[in-house]
Amino acid sequence: MGTPTQKHTKSRRDKRRFQLRLSHQQLSTCPKCGRPRLGHTACLYCGTYKGREVVDVLKRLSKKEKKARAKELAAKEPAAAK
Repeated sequence: MGTPTQKHTKSRRDKRRFQLRLSHQQLSTCPKCGRPRLGHTACLYCGTYKGREVVDVLKRLSKKEKKARAKELAAKEPAAAK
C-alpha cells in the first residue's frame, strides 16, 4: 500500500467529509391523529399504519395513562369523522 506523497489540506479533508453529514429526517403527519411521524413507520401515538391499527398502544401504557389516552382518542374520532 502506497504512502501519501503530499499533504492534503484541511479544506480538502473537510470537503470530503462534508458528504458524511447526517441528513434531516423527513416527517409526515399521521392521517388519524395528526401528529408528526416518520415515513414508512407506524405512528407512535395511535399505532396505525396505512389506515390499519398495527400496534396496540394502550397495551403498553399504565392504567392511568391508558384511561387518558382512551379519552383522548374518543374525543378525536368524532372530529375526524366530520
